[in-house]
Amino acid sequence: MPSDVKQQDITEKNDPSVMRQWDEPDFSTKFEEFYKIVDGLKIGLLGTYRPGVGPVTRSMALAKRTGPDFLFLANAHSQKFKDIEANKEVNISFQDTKSQDWISVTGTATTASNSDPRIKEVWSRGAAAWFGDLGDGVHNGTAEDPRMSLIEVKSKYISYYKTTVGAIGYLKEVVAANVTGGVANTGNLRQMKEDEISKARSQHSTMSS
Repeated sequence: MPSDVKQQDITEKNDPSVMRQWDEPDFSTKFEEFYKIVDGLKIGLLGTYRPGVGPVTRSMALAKRTGPDFLFLANAHSQKFKDIEANKEVNISFQDTKSQDWISVTGTATTASNSDPRIKEVWSRGAAAWFGDLGDGVHNGTAEDPRMSLIEVKSKYISYYKTTVGAIGYLKEVVAANVTGGVANTGNLRQMKEDEISKARSQHSTMSS
């Protein structure tokens, strides 16, 4: 059932929903459940900041998660590379529309040309569909295609929400909150800061370079 919100808990400086769902489990639990959510989604939104425009997001297939960090394959001629050159601060977000689980990652992006050996490690035939074969024996969507480049995002701050009730339970919480004036409590809201992320990177990263 939804948690009751006491009058003394409500001020102009807090969010009752966040207060009721905030969760601080141990290090292993936080990262294990974070990895489980993101590994089950694979497609996210990569947000960059474009000078003169503002925040810009686009759908991206995740090539590999390595610990708390992320690798994406992308065409070196796409605008996102210019965005990152101008501002390396990016955001990656994922959401499971069935469970309502979501992830938000703030990080620093770097790009690598086709000479980076990690491209061969993370390339898959599915990536070629987004590049096309130009018929010149070079620009063919393979791992050796000079357009095939890498975007690496190293996490600085992670927040995520993990649903703890099913679809029926979610609906019951929302309805009960409306009826009682309480606050729906449907899951766990968590965060990981740089010190924890650095520890996870040292323990969980799996790339060869």
